Amino acid sequence: MNLLEVNKVSKWFRDPVALQVLKEISFTINKGEFVCLTGKSGSGKSTLLYVLSSMDTDFTGSVKINGEELHGKTNQRLAAFRNNHIGFVFQFHYLLQDFTCLKNVMLPGLKRKKYAAAEVEQRAYELLKLLGVEDQANKRAALLSGGQQQRVAIARALINEPAIIMGDEPTGNLDSQNTDIVLDLFKKIAAENGQTLLVVTHDDDFANRADRIIHIEDGKIVS
Repeated sequence: MNLLEVNKVSKWFRDPVALQVLKEISFTINKGEFVCLTGKSGSGKSTLLYVLSSMDTDFTGSVKINGEELHGKTNQRLAAFRNNHIGFVFQFHYLLQDFTCLKNVMLPGLKRKKYAAAEVEQRAYELLKLLGVEDQANKRAALLSGGQQQRVAIARALINEPAIIMGDEPTGNLDSQNTDIVLDLFKKIAAENGQTLLVVTHDDDFANRADRIIHIEDGKIVS
């Protein structure tokens, strides 16, 4: 079953001059698949990820997640869709440093209001346990190492049971040991939870352990 369907997506930057950065990109990703987007700096891979995540709406073509067309929706509807269906993990974890790890993970769940606060808290703790940082739950995020903070960020991305998790260089600031931990977690999430992962990376070793690689050059898929 196709979880993500991308059809002829193109994008231009128009300042200071018109430049086409994505050129009729088309591909599909199946439910439960772990896919890496690779390419040199400036190839368009991160731009594509932001289009697919609905955080960039200035493009032509079609993007569907779970059969739902995202292009043309209002910003308000897209924000609600993201909170319900898409989890994000960035190179920089963007945790609220003065909040506890548990609270950081809970925030998207509280915003969604699907479950009572007590249940969101329990789910958040279980995710921290899954990611091996439950002993840090009540510490302020600022007190954790970089690798621990990134695992908390992954737990936060999972709290609303997203259909797809998108990552932009999620291991870019991690050493090799923590990179391996994050990679193993991603593979576990895809295999056990049936969640789809789409990750931008420049790390060839990381990409080669995904189910599939989509390689971009000059705004086009080349392999």
